[in-house]
Amino acid sequence: MTESKNSFNAKRTLEVGDRTYEYFALDAVPGMEKLPYSLKVLGENLLRTEDGLNVTEDHIRAIANWDPDAEPDTEIQFTPARVLMQDFTGVPCVVDLATMREAVKTLGGDPDQVNPLAPAEMVIDHSVITESFGRPDSLAKNVEIEYQRNEERYQFLRWGAENFSNFRVVPPGTGIVHQVNIEYLSRVVFDNDGLAYPDTCIGTDSHTTMENGLGILGWGVGGIEAEAAMLGQPVSMLIPRVVGFKLTGEIPAGVTATDVVLTITEMLREHGVVQKFVEFYGSGVKSVPQANRATIGNMSPEFGSTCAIFPIDEETINYLTLTGRSEEDVARVEAYAKAQGMWLAEDTPEAKYSEYLELDLSTVVPSIAGPKRPQDRILLSDSKEKFREDLKVFTNDPVCEDDSAAGAKMEAEGGETAAEAEDIDNYNASFAGHGESAAVGAKGRPSRPVVVTSPRGGQYTIDHGMVAIASITSCTNTSNPSVMVGAGLVARKANEKGLRAKPWVKTICAPGSQVVDGYFQRADLWKDLEALGFYLAGFGCTSCIGNSGPLPEEISDAINDNDITATAVLSGNRNFEGRISPDVKMNYLASPMLVIAYAIAGTMDIDFETQPLGQDSEGNDVYLKDIWPSAQEIEQTINDCISREMYVEDYSDVFKGDEQWQNLDVPKGKTFEWDEDSTYIRKAPYFDGMELEPAPVEDIKGARVLAKLGDSVTTDHISPASAIKPGTPAAKYLDEAGVQRQDYNSLGSRRGNHEVMVRGTFANIRLQNQLVDQAGGYTLDFTQDGNPQSFIYDAAMNYQKEGTPLVVLGGKEYGTGSSRDWAAKGTILLGVRAVITESFERIHRSNLIGMGVIPLQFPAGESHESLGLDGHETFDIEGITELNKDGHIPSTVHVTATKENGEKVEFDAVVRIDTPGEALYYRHGGILQYVLRQMVKS
Repeated sequence: MTESKNSFNAKRTLEVGDRTYEYFALDAVPGMEKLPYSLKVLGENLLRTEDGLNVTEDHIRAIANWDPDAEPDTEIQFTPARVLMQDFTGVPCVVDLATMREAVKTLGGDPDQVNPLAPAEMVIDHSVITESFGRPDSLAKNVEIEYQRNEERYQFLRWGAENFSNFRVVPPGTGIVHQVNIEYLSRVVFDNDGLAYPDTCIGTDSHTTMENGLGILGWGVGGIEAEAAMLGQPVSMLIPRVVGFKLTGEIPAGVTATDVVLTITEMLREHGVVQKFVEFYGSGVKSVPQANRATIGNMSPEFGSTCAIFPIDEETINYLTLTGRSEEDVARVEAYAKAQGMWLAEDTPEAKYSEYLELDLSTVVPSIAGPKRPQDRILLSDSKEKFREDLKVFTNDPVCEDDSAAGAKMEAEGGETAAEAEDIDNYNASFAGHGESAAVGAKGRPSRPVVVTSPRGGQYTIDHGMVAIASITSCTNTSNPSVMVGAGLVARKANEKGLRAKPWVKTICAPGSQVVDGYFQRADLWKDLEALGFYLAGFGCTSCIGNSGPLPEEISDAINDNDITATAVLSGNRNFEGRISPDVKMNYLASPMLVIAYAIAGTMDIDFETQPLGQDSEGNDVYLKDIWPSAQEIEQTINDCISREMYVEDYSDVFKGDEQWQNLDVPKGKTFEWDEDSTYIRKAPYFDGMELEPAPVEDIKGARVLAKLGDSVTTDHISPASAIKPGTPAAKYLDEAGVQRQDYNSLGSRRGNHEVMVRGTFANIRLQNQLVDQAGGYTLDFTQDGNPQSFIYDAAMNYQKEGTPLVVLGGKEYGTGSSRDWAAKGTILLGVRAVITESFERIHRSNLIGMGVIPLQFPAGESHESLGLDGHETFDIEGITELNKDGHIPSTVHVTATKENGEKVEFDAVVRIDTPGEALYYRHGGILQYVLRQMVKS
């Protein structure tokens, strides 16, 4: 760490027990003491990293004199203390670092220079796929399949861990990255050789913000930004506006942390918090348990905010103690926070904020969100009515108006059978032969009942709204004992009454860490969860990242052959179109407790208040309220079954891994030996032919439109992480490489191979390119006679052969969702030079710049529709060359779109390169190229 200039004489000592620490005191700079908590963390960061160049006295004064009412206009350089990665985003990071070693050598530098300068940690959690479910050996089978498919990736990551200093890998099967982060990796206050400072952490996953619940300032960035940070490059940002979110009251009985976070998500998304910090304060904060704070922080990307942070207080200390942190570490956190005015106490004066919101927690009611955006909250009491309303958008089937007629039809088609499955392999064993139906009460909604025959015996009828997947998964909720224990108790009460999940429901339980398994065992909850089909499937992200695995063949075929609108219910944070399963159109976020309930119901078409889940052994109706545990039951179970010793034991040797991890054949050498036949790991192309000095940036001439898109296009739409669809360019590439269809794996798992990923860009099955009528990765190819419809990848390659640059047109909130750097990498590799939208989400805009793509916005109030752009035009963009002037960023560039008949549409597009640092990256063709050149020159 570079020694601070310490212009404000802020360096002091802090006595904690028998230890003495140095630290940079905020009260050395007038005004710092009045700042919101999050800006105090930024202020300390600047004091400690003041070098007179990147960070100056003026920067420190600017943050101390922060005006909450002003619009952000002061750029600062934020240096995070560490970097956090998961394997989907981390593998390409390590690929890039390995490639940089060779590029440095080619340009005359020392390849050993390429090492993380800040601690970089990766948790392998995104690769487990729920192939096996509903059986005692599902965990073992899924782990076995995971290693078979990903051995090459894991060997590469082991090589990285052994050859890059400051880089550690948590092996697969440990837990979800964000849960492992808050339970073990987070420091809260660092001790770096006796220097104490706040733990700040950026991550390659958007839900890095889960750590905000612990008072740790950090957020998700693209992998390319994370790589730069690892190599010592600070994060360029504007001092932000801070939204104060006041919490009052207490959460009422029967309401879960999931309900709270869905309410907050709706409020903040409606308010508008993109590129803003959100900070929680008020009398209600003390009543919010640490696990609930983490749940709220986790959903920051769904609000759109940069972070959603809670200050350090007694609850933080209690959590650190529970999760096994040492007495010395816990004491340091408390003493440091109090010394710096970062401790929240009863008498702490309220800071001033830029904007204000308030929520009385006692007003929160049970909720779900869907069917395709996490901010679209639905009151549970309104869920049936809202589902029926939304269903009409997803299907053209006529609305059924006669309950009895529909029921009679289904009974006739479904019938009953006495066949009973005997083999444990049959996920349907407990349910076959009962004439089950997911279409009861079809009146008022489209209906298409279809009889399914199980290969193991038994029949049942499915219909629109069937719950195809019920998944307890995701970092958001599986870190939270209140909702996890609550789910187990719901399962216990349901099991006692003889209720079961419906046979067409794929039931998944993938906890966020092994600690959950421990307290489920102590509470003896597994037997009840398993009775309902919720066997342990793995410790990882699973459904939330699209790793639900395939549905049983007969169900998948019935859904697709009959165009049934199936649903998924998951305890996650993402429910975007095409993300959870290619067979499922409508996805709903819900608490783990409601996941159990919907698995029993088997359909979204249910009103839990008025309709029973089923009948008990005596034929009595059982309603949701009959199996819902009290807050006292949940709390008592937590107190009885969760202890500090569980965390200490589970994390005692967290980097060691199991026998399969230890026995991997790891490549040797400081530079990686690339295998040209590999379909997983390929040398990155970004530095090919790179010169020591960048060429001047140029205006764009004669560009064609690759895609014309609507609002809320997510990074999932741009770069899906889910299954690779046969017949697509990515699949054809793997076919030619001799990969069997069952071994395609997912696009997420193949992010270390740019050849697969560029073919998967704009390839989401739900992406609607307005140039064509067919959803998926299609466009019009203007290089061919008649402008035929083509795969986007194939058309892009034809444009590259002709030397034609490309643009993408979009609507509002372009790039929302995951911090997926491949959405930007794939964009540039397809030949896209500019993306023009109505607005961008923060991370993707930054990623585009980091890959050398210019982000532009239509003039305020305008769109490609209002301007009459149909995507057949040829685009010229003038004024980009102004960026060649050091420190100069033009506010607009001039765009001329020429139609096929010669008519011109002209407008001034807003340049969304927001800081001089971003301009520097763009001029170099990307952030990694800039860092590499600086490294060689130094």
